[in-house]
Amino acid sequence: MEMDIRGNWDRLSPSTQQWLTENPGSAILPRTIVARICKEIDKPADRDLHGGSLLSQEDRDFILDKARHTT
Repeated sequence: MEMDIRGNWDRLSPSTQQWLTENPGSAILPRTIVARICKEIDKPADRDLHGGSLLSQEDRDFILDKARHTT
């Protein structure tokens, strides 16, 4: 299952939102962030061998837009 950051933005904690907007170029989220997001939205995510998760282009664009508007 893809992360769907855009559809779950309001369910993410402020610290998770901050991490995402401070790292808008991340195409693959590290396992610690993936675990945090899965816990906050109460849904599993597809993970690679290292526990990371690939973001869709739509989520990357959404995060980049959020980052531009928070600075």
